[in-house]
Amino acid sequence: MHVPFDTLPDESRVWIYQANRSFSDQEIEEIQSRLHEFIKNWTAHGGDLESSYCIKYKRFIVIGLNQNLNNATGCSIDASVHFIQQLEKDFSVDLLDKMNVSYKQGEFVAYKTLTDFRKMAKDHAVSKNTIVFNNLVNTIAEFKENWEVPASESWHSRFVK
Repeated sequence: MHVPFDTLPDESRVWIYQANRSFSDQEIEEIQSRLHEFIKNWTAHGGDLESSYCIKYKRFIVIGLNQNLNNATGCSIDASVHFIQQLEKDFSVDLLDKMNVSYKQGEFVAYKTLTDFRKMAKDHAVSKNTIVFNNLVNTIAEFKENWEVPASESWHSRFVK
């Protein structure tokens, strides 16, 4: 059951899928249409899942689920992963590789492999103040407060001095 993203309670679960490139406006329209259809029909053991999505910076797909109503099950989570895998194929984009880092360079969002990011940190091309995207957040509250943070306040801190 689709609801507006901003109406999901703070304790709602989130999954963040980071793209290795920005989506075009046309791709975003198509992805939003598919997400809406998927979310509208997403269930767990036949029960509706009150959920939503948003796309941030033309690069991040965020799916939120109100677990106060129904919890996601193994099958419903598998369905969402299969949906994301289909988007990867249809749009020739990588959404599931967690070994990459997105960070802000001014107004732009940059994307690097973890190895490249580590090298950039060693070379002082990024610092503890560099704004990174912590895609490991689990709830809407964490998404609001701890998703877009200085590298020193996320798991990225091990790389920056």
